[in-house]
Amino acid sequence: MSVMRSIWKGAITFGLVNVPVKLYSATEDHDVSLHQVHDADGGRIRYQRKCEICGKVVDYEHIDKAYDDGDRTVVITGDDLKSLPEERSREIDVLEFVPSDQIDPIMLDRSYFLEPDGTSPKAYVLLRRTLEETDRTAIVHFSLRQKTRLAALRVRGDVLMLQTLLWDDEVREARFPALEKQTRISDKELDMSSSLVDSLSDDFEPADFSDDYQEELRQLIDAKLEEGESLDTDATFGEKPDDDDGEGGEVIDLMEALRQSVEKNRSGGHRKPAKKPAASSTSASAGSTKPAAKGPAAKKPAAKKPAAKKQPASSAPKKKAAPKKKAS
Repeated sequence: MSVMRSIWKGAITFGLVNVPVKLYSATEDHDVSLHQVHDADGGRIRYQRKCEICGKVVDYEHIDKAYDDGDRTVVITGDDLKSLPEERSREIDVLEFVPSDQIDPIMLDRSYFLEPDGTSPKAYVLLRRTLEETDRTAIVHFSLRQKTRLAALRVRGDVLMLQTLLWDDEVREARFPALEKQTRISDKELDMSSSLVDSLSDDFEPADFSDDYQEELRQLIDAKLEEGESLDTDATFGEKPDDDDGEGGEVIDLMEALRQSVEKNRSGGHRKPAKKPAASSTSASAGSTKPAAKGPAAKKPAAKKPAAKKQPASSAPKKKAAPKKKAS
């Protein structure tokens, strides 16, 4: 896990209570980082910030923001933004305490951890215990990165955390004509569907699941590094069947589909996947431990070869995926 660095310092305020805190991002991105290259020679594609008037490439430190209403442009400098009262505020103001089940998950946005800041964590622990025992979530208001935020302040384990909320007008209303029609569901269909749910019921363990696409992408990168860019996706992972065009397929009765699903799971067709091993960049080549897409080797464009594709090398066998939970 990477070292956590605070991105904001301030204080939670409710009534006369003041709780100094530091703010940390609660999540991180582990996706493989890719960049763009020219397909002809592998040269890096870069984007430049170029002024349309003078034609010069402009450094980021000399770029301001602006608002254009169609006829006029207003330039807003960094100092202008810092002068706004909300931007200068370093308080997380508690607006109200609400029942925790009243927070609609669709409104949740980014998550942050709060660490007590100061010589004593007593006020922090008091607020945490109060939220736990009252089963309440605090709705708070604060400013972060030039934006006014609404957020839910709640407890996770022994830590207070903030989850920023979308504003009410940012949540779209779903209206689908198909759902406005009367649809008859029989008791047998509902019973069979419930049986399927029972057969797939389990406790949620996040560690049981992994991002298969990112794992396969790392294997592909390792294999290409080993083979000097001579393997393509099909050669590394095998041919995949063409996507079904959706026409001419057999339409299976809903009850029959539910029945088959229940029987398959009762007969052991549904297995809980094995625990995911510790994250590592395992090479697709047997015995290889090279890191993925780092160092000079990743930058060298492969020499172009005429016509025929190279067959998969025996040193790059396909990695067998762990069994996964089946979607209902």
